[in-house]
Amino acid sequence: MPVRVLLVDDEPLVRAGLRAVLEAQPDIEVAGEAADGAAVIPLVRQLRPDVVAMDVRMPLLDGIEATRALLRTVAEPPKILVVTTFENDEYVYEALRAGADGFLLKRARPAEIVHAVRLIAAGESLLFPASVRRLAAEYGESGGNRAARAELERARLTEREGEVLRLMARGLSNAEIAARLVVGTETVKSHVSAVLAKLGARDRTQAVIRAYESGFVAPG
Repeated sequence: MPVRVLLVDDEPLVRAGLRAVLEAQPDIEVAGEAADGAAVIPLVRQLRPDVVAMDVRMPLLDGIEATRALLRTVAEPPKILVVTTFENDEYVYEALRAGADGFLLKRARPAEIVHAVRLIAAGESLLFPASVRRLAAEYGESGGNRAARAELERARLTEREGEVLRLMARGLSNAEIAARLVVGTETVKSHVSAVLAKLGARDRTQAVIRAYESGFVAPG
């Protein structure tokens, strides 16, 4: 089955460009479009996309609030890929903290756009880990905040789970983590699932953000 994508951006040219790039791929299908975040929830319920590619800044409801509303309202929400003009933007970091799975620059090359959609849909690696680390270093609290530290302590990660979380933060895929730890891929998947469950994170991006927020992993 192809990856179904919902495009949400107030600029028609941006939507048209993304549609042209994505629909040229045999394994990706553009399910629909919207011009504002306010239309996301009803369209997600109607179209059931796998990925929402959403502008971070829109006039009525921006990508941050639309992400929060979608995750709060829809029982099985799609992956959320924030589309932005500027990489080093506090809005991007806030969108990731709100629950977005990754971000994509509007100036990205077609191959990068396709790769981002596929990677977000698969959910087995972190999109642009170095950029996420830079955002956490600039906009996260130095040394982690108290609530995030307490949350991670309550999670009681095992030594191996902590090791897996650190490798996730570096952007390694399950296969790469397995090779690094000299274990099977299925074992790594089990560790990743345990980390997500203990942290109450819906995916590895959110787990990594919490690792940075708590100071468990240094973003610098």
